[in-house]
Order: sequence, then structure tokens, then C-alpha cells
Amino acid sequence: MFRKATDNPTDVKGIRDAFLRSIKEELQKSEGGEGRNIKGLNLFIACADTEKHLYESATHDYDQAIFKNEIQKIADDFAIDLPASWALEITFTDELPSESLKIANLPASIFIHTRRHSIQKSATAYITVLSAEAEQEQYTLTSTASQKTTIGREKKVQVDGGFFRINTIAFPSDSKNDINKFISRQHAHIEWDGETNCFILYADEGGVPPANKVKIKSAGDESPVKLNSMQIGHRLQEGDQIILGEAAILLFSYVQESE
Repeated sequence: MFRKATDNPTDVKGIRDAFLRSIKEELQKSEGGEGRNIKGLNLFIACADTEKHLYESATHDYDQAIFKNEIQKIADDFAIDLPASWALEITFTDELPSESLKIANLPASIFIHTRRHSIQKSATAYITVLSAEAEQEQYTLTSTASQKTTIGREKKVQVDGGFFRINTIAFPSDSKNDINKFISRQHAHIEWDGETNCFILYADEGGVPPANKVKIKSAGDESPVKLNSMQIGHRLQEGDQIILGEAAILLFSYVQESE
């Protein structure tokens, strides 16, 4: 059904076969051949502009439901029991997310979202503003909060559709601190994930390239992690420094800063 894994595909059919083969293999490895805990699949493509039309055709970019149906057929053939609600998202990007799985011989990667079974825990964490000027110096995060902790410039900003986004951690535009101007109105947000029992940082529209950036510097790691996708987040750990727009720095900790 598929070409050999060692082939370096250069045409639409070969690229599509390589995608489908890799997706099948990763789905099988992810859930041992059973897909009931798989919530969705992200396919990231970082091809050259001159090859983009090949990859668009290979993934039926004009109607991604066709490519999703092809994946579903393979899942059925190989007894990978995907739930009816599983989702597919295909994203063309300049850089493949570091947490995704690289596809051999292609400028592409896969990220599989799974529903993990775990004991629900509770947690409280703190965000301390180390540089830039926010409305508060420290913010409290709780696992019981149902809303996202949104981060951005200004407390209330109007977004697409005319609605307003209320930033929990807000950096006023009229601040005398010049760092504030490098923070987007919709820069990032933090959510509690009850499946992995941790707080996860996600980039928002203004926090992914080519706009301003979101980076995380963890203790003991020399190079910061960059968030290049709004779909893949970073699990925050004790002492993580969140860097917004190169200069604004927030500290994540489970220990409250003393007054």
C-alpha cells in the first residue's frame, strides 16, 4: 500500500503515502493499536515555498476532510479505534514545533493529542513579573479555576468578531516601561490540564511567528524552548522563566514570593 520508508518522495502521491504511513505508525505506537484515547492529530509542514503546492495537494488542503477520511480508513483497516470526535489540523509553518514527532524524509512532523487517565490533583502556582510592568507584581493560578489565565497588553482588548478579550495578566500600554510595547494584546494564556496534572502555557495569535514570540527558559536547560504553534503548549515546571517578546520575563513557581 505504501512506498518503502527509505524513499524520499518528490511527487504528490509519494508525499501523501509517506504522510499516511507515518501517521499510521505513530497512531499505533501512541495507543498500542487502540485509538480510543486519541483526541486529535496535528500535522505540521515546513516545506519551501516552491514545494508548497505539492504538499497542499498531498493533504487535500482545499478540503482537509478528504485527508481525514483517508486517515480514518487506514485506522479502520489496522484496528485503530479512533473516537468519532477526533480532530485533524494541518498547519504550514516556518519551523516545526520541538515537541512534535519528525517525519522521516519530509519537512513535516506530527503531534498526537491523547486523553490520559490520571488521578485528579489540585495545585496552586504563582506568576511573578520580573521585567516589564503589569497591573500586579504577582498573580495566583489555581487548578480549580475554570477560565484561562490570559496574558497580553492592556486589560481589555477587542478581537475578531467584535468581542472583547479580558487579559488576566495585563501590561498597560501607557506604562513608562518600554518593554510593555513588545507584548501583544493576545500574547499567551495558561491552562490547568487535569489529565497531566500541570499548568500548560500556550501561545496565542500575537505570540507565534511572525508576530511577537513566546519562549520558556527552564532551570538547567541552556537553550530556551520556543512556542511556534497555538496548538502545542509547554508544561510549566518550577522555576520556568516565560519570555514574552524577547524582553518581558515572568517567573512560574509553586512557591509564593515573600512580600
